[in-house]
Amino acid sequence: MSVSQNANNVLQAVNNLYHNPNPADKEKASKWLGEFQRSVFAWETADQLLQLKNEVESTYFAAQTMRTKILFSFRELPAETHESLKESLLNHIEQLANMSPILTTQLCLAVSDLALQMPSWKMPAVTFMQKYGKDHSSLSYLLELLTVLPEEVNNKSLRLGANRRSEIIDQMEDSAPMVVELLKTYIGAVSDEKLLSKIFKCLASWFYLGVLPGNHVARSKLLEVPFSVLKDISMSSSLYESACDCVCAALYATEDVTKNSDLVQLLFEGAHSLREAYHSAIAHEDTDKCLNLCRVFTELAESLLEMLVNMPGDGLGDLVTLDLLLLCNGHCQYEVAEITFNFWYRLSEMLYSSNEDIVRQVFGPYIERLICSLVRHCQMEPDNDKVLDENNDFSDFRSRVAELVRDVVFLVGPTECFIHLFSMLSSTSPPSTWDVTEATLFIMSSIAKHVKTSEGSVVPQVLQAILSLPSETHIAVRHTSVQLVGELSAWIEKHPDFLDHTLQFLTTALQCQELASVAATALQYLCEVCCQQMAQHYPALLQLMQVSDELKVSADATLGLLKGVVTVLRHLPTQQIKEAITHLCSMQVVVLGQQITDSNNSGQTKDPTIWLDRLATIFRNVNVTSQNGSVHPCKEAIEQMWPVLKSVLEKIKSENRIVERWCRCVRFAVRSAGRSIQSTMLNLISETITHTYLTDPHSCFLYLGSVLVDEYGIDTSLSTMLGSFAEPTFKMLNEKDGLSEHPDTVDDMFRLCSRFLEKCPAHFLSHPACPALLNCALVGLKHEHRDANASVTKFLRNVMECKISNTASGEGGQHIIEQVIESYGGQIVEQSLQACLFHIPTYMYPDVAELWWAIIERNRQAFSTWFMSALKNLPTEATLATATPEQTLQFHAEVTV
Repeated sequence: MSVSQNANNVLQAVNNLYHNPNPADKEKASKWLGEFQRSVFAWETADQLLQLKNEVESTYFAAQTMRTKILFSFRELPAETHESLKESLLNHIEQLANMSPILTTQLCLAVSDLALQMPSWKMPAVTFMQKYGKDHSSLSYLLELLTVLPEEVNNKSLRLGANRRSEIIDQMEDSAPMVVELLKTYIGAVSDEKLLSKIFKCLASWFYLGVLPGNHVARSKLLEVPFSVLKDISMSSSLYESACDCVCAALYATEDVTKNSDLVQLLFEGAHSLREAYHSAIAHEDTDKCLNLCRVFTELAESLLEMLVNMPGDGLGDLVTLDLLLLCNGHCQYEVAEITFNFWYRLSEMLYSSNEDIVRQVFGPYIERLICSLVRHCQMEPDNDKVLDENNDFSDFRSRVAELVRDVVFLVGPTECFIHLFSMLSSTSPPSTWDVTEATLFIMSSIAKHVKTSEGSVVPQVLQAILSLPSETHIAVRHTSVQLVGELSAWIEKHPDFLDHTLQFLTTALQCQELASVAATALQYLCEVCCQQMAQHYPALLQLMQVSDELKVSADATLGLLKGVVTVLRHLPTQQIKEAITHLCSMQVVVLGQQITDSNNSGQTKDPTIWLDRLATIFRNVNVTSQNGSVHPCKEAIEQMWPVLKSVLEKIKSENRIVERWCRCVRFAVRSAGRSIQSTMLNLISETITHTYLTDPHSCFLYLGSVLVDEYGIDTSLSTMLGSFAEPTFKMLNEKDGLSEHPDTVDDMFRLCSRFLEKCPAHFLSHPACPALLNCALVGLKHEHRDANASVTKFLRNVMECKISNTASGEGGQHIIEQVIESYGGQIVEQSLQACLFHIPTYMYPDVAELWWAIIERNRQAFSTWFMSALKNLPTEATLATATPEQTLQFHAEVTV
């Protein structure tokens, strides 16, 4: 056959993409092919390439193009071509079935997406079975078609609409018995593992769609084969995993136990019969099959969770199911045990409000066994001689274990569990090895905060043992012991006799490089919980902060310790607070000043974020107010550090990451001192950030501006600030793709506008920049960025909720807002409706709903009129996602009534 020029161009581009060694040519070919796929010529060319049956690369590209066009550009085709496209694709599947499995999958996806968007094609699954079901040679691609069709039903890229999707699911439900019979016919007849695996995958796909008649499947004995595969661990890993997926899909589909009673009973008995297979897999050290069996046991437990909670030990609530999970928890590989974690979380949530005595009696023994198994999984390698690396997978696993233990421990009681774990350590003869000791202490530390402060027998023994640890103790045991001491801060607060000894222990630990950071964190907890008792030690704490950088404490732990120290300072007399804050700030400002001097001399600027973060931590946590008209304790420190902060900004103003930290520091300083610095600092700050924004428009300046408005409200300098911000912001957002390219600017700009509306609405609505901001917000309703869109809708909601008293704003205050709503209300409703239908994801709908509700509460009649107008202005061209006129009227009534 003759080949078109377009087809030749595609063949050449595909060849360059896969075989040209020049990266630039590959990139050029990839870009050209992407543009070609979006063109209207791609339909005919892709079909021609599929007929050519050239090499795999070009044929796969053609199949992928056809699928992409059907998925995203189906409206380009006239309706009269749909039938011929259907026949052409089915013919391609038959002709190319032996070329490549991934090629067949793409073509099957294309046909499935076509069927779902083609209302005239009724019961596509039946079409496939009638056309290919009797020919064994067609079985491979028939199974592929029947697998991907139900998977595509819920593909979000297919804008089918609720009406069409409901119609499809009804058709699939009608087709399901025929699918069951087809699979039943072949499942016992095929000997090829690949085909059997395809049958399992196909059955799983229909289970996940939720249209299979459960009890009919149970009576068909269709599931006997996957269970027989799972019982035989000599099966190949791929077939075994497919059988596991199939059974798990069936379990997933049995949410309604009453409706699917026969299927549930079959799955319950089948899963319980796999215990021996699990033991066999362990004996053969086949971890993959243990993982798959654990998935089955866990899915069974998840499906029967309500039965286990409501009728434990009876029928489907048989607690042997929990024994199966604990069997998996006992596996030597923690990856197996981790599969069960979600079930234990859900179990603890369901039992949280149940009768405590009954829960402990029935489920307590299982939770104790779970926690003991987790202790074993948390053990480090015996030959390890270091502290565990926080960034490796095992450390992440231990963190998840700690979360799980905290969730489930109430089923046995945190204090009782803590005592039991300590007894395991103390009663062992000979003494536990270091790895067992460390793992037990780690689990104890995860629940230590919840131990009753009245406990007076075991906790003192634990603390005494830890505080007396010899220096030659394994470093990992010492590390976890320090962590446990910090977690016991609440207990220590009620038993102050231990405080001095504990402080001495932590101070010593700070001097050990491996323990410095964890000791700093433990000291932070002590400061936060025992803040009143720690106030007498504040000179030592200040001295400790002065030498913290010499102690090898991590940056995060230093910030935590600083937070703790500032918490303690809040309990000092006002004058001492002022002196301490000034001293702490001075320590950071001196370093920043030195960095500026060094950069002036060398021309290189050092990263100041460490010191900016420390200043931010001080002001964020100081939380004190001036009393009896006295000067705010932070005022002097802020005024003294401002010249240095301004110089720092000048040096780093082009670095967005550092500027964000600078703004964060200033934000917390403003929040801490409040109006006490308004007369001295507001103009300086607003002028500095607006001047810098002209050349370096970082969105964090807008955020800082919103904080100034929130703190100080009506002020001439803030009105000037809004105008200074508006012009460069509009310039940026009006560029091509400006809104989508700068979501942070959109977010922070409209947060600033919302603050103006809350604090000084009349001044904002009469500001020269207001109309342009409102028009920008109308466009921003379609922004796909979650935070940006949320700020826009919140701003518009604030406009609708705004009330201005004439006494506060002069005559005509309320008239201003009514005029704004009359001018923009209809556009807001129309643009927000179109945003929901065509632009934004569904998780953003609640914000739009709140916006509509604000309009309804202000003027229901006006909203009803605007909403009907918006509905009438929607595209009238019929698509699969178009509502009927009756549905449109019903929707209007449901929203407005």
